[in-house]
Amino acid sequence: MKFLVIIPARYASTRFSGKPLATLCGKTVIQRVYEKASAVISDVYVATDDDRIYQAVEAFGGKAVMTRTDHKSGTDRIKEAADKIGGDYDVIINVQGDEPFIDASQIHTLCQQFNDPTTQIATLGKPFTSMEAVVNPNSPKIVVDNKGFALYFSRSVIPYCRGIDRNDWLEHYPFLKHLGIYAYRREVLDEVTALPQSSLEIAESLEQLRWLQNGYRIRVGKTDIETVGIDTPEDLRKAEEFLNSQK
Repeated sequence: MKFLVIIPARYASTRFSGKPLATLCGKTVIQRVYEKASAVISDVYVATDDDRIYQAVEAFGGKAVMTRTDHKSGTDRIKEAADKIGGDYDVIINVQGDEPFIDASQIHTLCQQFNDPTTQIATLGKPFTSMEAVVNPNSPKIVVDNKGFALYFSRSVIPYCRGIDRNDWLEHYPFLKHLGIYAYRREVLDEVTALPQSSLEIAESLEQLRWLQNGYRIRVGKTDIETVGIDTPEDLRKAEEFLNSQK
């Protein structure tokens, strides 16, 4: 199978403007993400709507494609970029542009989900290790069926462990955290980006519910590695401390 990684990167951000070009221990955030992805997949592009990001990617030897400024989601930007790049790719992988610590094993796991011919979309889940994290609505939960396909994603705690003290729930059920990396069969990407927003998506503000509600199958790979996204300048400072501690 032929895989293509596309990294959506916008300059404008409510919490951290210019985030892709922020410097993290001598390299921009977008360069670190690009290098992580290209260590696993040979074909990697940054999809951006800002010339500053485009120029920065080309400056470090990466490949970039300009996209429109009016996309409502990263998936829509991925679709436009894939159309412009062309090629006979079987699967398009969406690696978030603010995840400089994504691990090679996570990308490999995502790709392996397509060994099952019934997989249309793939994503990753990581077991929760604390109830404090489980109850956080900013950490979406996944429930999967016995074949590893997603049944539902929610910001609420799912499932509910009836008759058990909440402090003991982790001992009774393996709650699974959703990590926001996706891969789509090429034709499926075309189809899901043509769908209107769904009622579940609007209710939970989770785009993947649009796909589930329309009958698409999302296979969930498992990882034990936590991804560390950079959403704020404070996150960047913590990331620098982490990298320096690894030296």
